[in-house]
Amino acid sequence: MPPSTKRLNNGLSVTTKVFVRSRNGGATKIVREHYLRDDVACYSKLCDQCEYSLETTPVLSHVPFSTAKLSKHYLILDTNTVLNAIDLLESSQALFDVIIPQTVLEEVRNRSYPIYTRLRGLSKADAKRLIVFHNEFCKNTFVARQKGETINDYNDRLIRKVCEYYNSHLSKYGVKAILLTDDKDNLRKCKDERVLALSLREYLSKLPNSEDLLDTLPSAQDDFQVAEFKYAEYYSQSRLIAGVKSSVLFQGPMNVSSYDIFEGTINLPSIFPKPILVRGRQNMNRATNGDLVVVELLPKSQWVAPSNDIVDESTLGNVDNEDNDLIISDQERRLLNKEARRAQMEEESKLQPSAKVVGVIRRRWRLFTGQLSPNTITSNTNTLNSCLITLSEKSMPAVRIKTRKANDLLNMRIVVAIDDWPGTSKHPEGHFVRTLGPIEDKDTEQEALLLEHDVEYRPFSKNVLDCLPKEGHEWVVPEDLSSDEQLKKRRDLRDKLVCSIDPPGCVDIDDALHARRLSNGNFEVGVHIADVTHFVKPATPLDQEGSSRSTSVYLVDKRIDMLPTLLGTDLCSLKPYVDRFSFSVIWELDEDANIINVDFMKSIIKSREAFSYQDAQDRIDDPSNKDELTQGMRSLLALSKKLKKKRMDAGALNLSSPEVKVHMDSETSDPGEVEIKKLLDTNSLVEEFMLLANISVARKIYDAFPQIAMLRRHAPPPSTNFEALNEMLHIRKGMTVSVENSKALSDSLDRCVDKNDEYFNTLVRIMATRCMMAAEYFVSGNFSYQEFKHYGLAADIYTHFTSPIRRYCDVLAHRQLAAAIGYEPLHPSQRDKTKMDLIVKNMNRRHRNAQFAGRASIEYYVGQVIKNTESSQEGYIIKVFTNGVVVLVPNFGVESLIKLEDMGDESSGLFDEKDFKLSFNDKIGNRRELHVFDKVTVYMKSVLNEMTGKRKAVFMLK
Repeated sequence: MPPSTKRLNNGLSVTTKVFVRSRNGGATKIVREHYLRDDVACYSKLCDQCEYSLETTPVLSHVPFSTAKLSKHYLILDTNTVLNAIDLLESSQALFDVIIPQTVLEEVRNRSYPIYTRLRGLSKADAKRLIVFHNEFCKNTFVARQKGETINDYNDRLIRKVCEYYNSHLSKYGVKAILLTDDKDNLRKCKDERVLALSLREYLSKLPNSEDLLDTLPSAQDDFQVAEFKYAEYYSQSRLIAGVKSSVLFQGPMNVSSYDIFEGTINLPSIFPKPILVRGRQNMNRATNGDLVVVELLPKSQWVAPSNDIVDESTLGNVDNEDNDLIISDQERRLLNKEARRAQMEEESKLQPSAKVVGVIRRRWRLFTGQLSPNTITSNTNTLNSCLITLSEKSMPAVRIKTRKANDLLNMRIVVAIDDWPGTSKHPEGHFVRTLGPIEDKDTEQEALLLEHDVEYRPFSKNVLDCLPKEGHEWVVPEDLSSDEQLKKRRDLRDKLVCSIDPPGCVDIDDALHARRLSNGNFEVGVHIADVTHFVKPATPLDQEGSSRSTSVYLVDKRIDMLPTLLGTDLCSLKPYVDRFSFSVIWELDEDANIINVDFMKSIIKSREAFSYQDAQDRIDDPSNKDELTQGMRSLLALSKKLKKKRMDAGALNLSSPEVKVHMDSETSDPGEVEIKKLLDTNSLVEEFMLLANISVARKIYDAFPQIAMLRRHAPPPSTNFEALNEMLHIRKGMTVSVENSKALSDSLDRCVDKNDEYFNTLVRIMATRCMMAAEYFVSGNFSYQEFKHYGLAADIYTHFTSPIRRYCDVLAHRQLAAAIGYEPLHPSQRDKTKMDLIVKNMNRRHRNAQFAGRASIEYYVGQVIKNTESSQEGYIIKVFTNGVVVLVPNFGVESLIKLEDMGDESSGLFDEKDFKLSFNDKIGNRRELHVFDKVTVYMKSVLNEMTGKRKAVFMLK
């Protein structure tokens, strides 16, 4: 029993923990009681000594893992083993019957929350048999910290004590507990204390599949012997913090150009009107796309303009140039910062404040997919090879790994993790995780796409599925609503002529509408939204999974659901002819679509019909249809047009994107043809009333919860975002777009018309869309009301309420609205602003990833279509470089880079930056000129990129 321990009663003791808290220069000694139990279970199925409650059961196998070289054993992992081998821990190849001491779990949480989340997920996976042992509350494993003992040494001693306890506790069953640690000092102490311990590499080498497993380990820095390069060392943490605080240094996320992998920008709009430019390998200094970095401005003589060159993996050897070791004082640095702001206000200057990376605060490293570069294999045998993996994400550098399976990995799509980027290597160093399958295999590429965009696609766990109604698909709305206090509050709207209008084949129907003329000449209009929160209760595993996924992801051939299918496509879906719970917003609107009154209610509806957009349009347009449902739809359409006109008059933007639809063969599931999406009046009908509902709900929940309302904002773009587009328009077309406000922008976009080319206006809108800021979710207490505005919609306040089946923001908005109308109180966890901030951060990330995943899916399938049907197409030049142009083909919604070397004589190329013109001799010797906005004809074919292993559309200029 630890010193100073008192027994309180049978099975419970108390000791004390002492620590010192430092604040504002003072130190406070804090003493806390620490309770210990003698009934903490070991969770082994072999043990007949431990007792379990009804909620807990043994997990560790009664037939522990063993090999010819290892007797029956359980594993205990220390913190660094978990952090370095989490990929291996998640695999099905090794590491079963794992004990994670509570000490390790807390250390992992403090050092890497994403890995902590993955570890907690493993504790719920039956196959791994992984348990968390609460050693610091167990009387048999708790030890007090010794005087002068470092926290690291103390934690190691706690972990060794766990190993010692398990070996003693389970000795009569012939089972050993092996501690896996790579800490040399800890291994020495284990040997001295006769605690059974191995390094991870030693343990794996004793397993039958050791060669495969050793490949998945993070490579030690000693494995990469050759010093290829020398980067500048990062500044110390204290210098970085002090520099950022005093505005000598600047912190922000690194955005690497998709055309030049050695050019990045740091956007700090509150400080600099234009992004800070980071150009060159040395100045990038091992920063990768998405990393949170600290930069230092270069002397003004070294400031540069954005690159007009295309630089990718094939041109890596051509851009090592800078030598930026000039040292200047902090006072001079502050003067440079002022000059940077002043220089950016001078419109004639194209130079941007340029900087070098001096520190990385947080890496955006995750699991990456890629393929092995064949020319980097140094041996044809199964010896250890140092190979480069070209990643699918083109803004990331190639990763060097060590593997014995190099030849087996050729032409395979593989997953790798980045471990480190030493200052002596041109490439980051990593390790092999697993093989997805052959390159170009449909299933392989789809899984790679989901991994690349961090989409959670694994099946829902048993804990999540246990939250669903036990009746399953047999669940129905209760006939007797008076038996439940909550149900009695619902409004019965089953007499309303409600219908839904969605894309063809839609099964997760979030919304439905109705309209009818009132006796006073006004209209009653209702938007009815699936009542997901009736089934998804706060703080349950189902809710936590929905929060983690945050959104459904729509690919060409599949949908990755936010919620289990039982809810999304059945119990919550507002299918026709059946009773469904809904959350309704009902307005009284006058003839001009002005809101006279609005009411919010939980309700019960029965949809009369589920229309596709085309079916609804046909029904409305057919004059022979005079039934009440059709008349209501016509009223909705007429009112929607008036609502849209009001929005446009207020400055809402009508932007564009090159959207296409890929038709799949119903029998083979192969892509058949590509079609530009057509928008009907019924598309706009639904959109206008969903916008109106979202705005009305936003006002209501903000009034009720001014600090924690879940809202969505769209910040106005800085005028500098449009400088390049305006310059192109002015020089090539004599036009400009105005960005004083959204109304000015909307009107100026309307004026960008080429009488000889109908598509030109759409092209400008596509390019303008790329100049906009991204919309984002936020908690109302983080911004002033003036900052709530949604620029694109010209709305002063906005939220997402109308799609709770597929968006978690809408689930939160439903709960807040239910509390605002007195239906049910808000759960305490969703009154915590700190927790809400974390949820918002995850929602924004997941929402952005889902959009990118959807676009990547379309790009993949368009490539497959083109593979079978090569053709000539009309395209438009949207960007001109010194060594190539980017062409957009509207009919397929894809764009591609055409390099100068593929168009003609590269040495003859002449780039006119002022006129956005590239001149060159084509392959038959004729002089050609290409300008931005030029309409060109290209031969389009699908080519497998040798570097990335990805198939995409490639254009040949005709």
